[in-house]
Amino acid sequence: SKIKASASITIDDCFVVHDIRVIEGNDGYFAAMPSRKNPEGDFRDIVHPLDTPTRTELNAIILKAFEEAKQNAATEE
Repeated sequence: SKIKASASITIDDCFVVHDIRVIEGNDGYFAAMPSRKNPEGDFRDIVHPLDTPTRTELNAIILKAFEEAKQNAATEE
């Protein structure tokens, strides 16, 4: 896995989540929520969606913005 970008999201103009990572995995890109290493050495998400539909929608929104940023960077070169 390789980190490709970092993102922040604002939800309903009142809640911000920073340090979301866009990671390139074996099956393509995915968004990883901010996490912290616990005393046992495992990483646990600090914030995360509580259900699959929300996680899927959030992942899609972040990856769409990532792809748009890549395209904009390519056209600026």
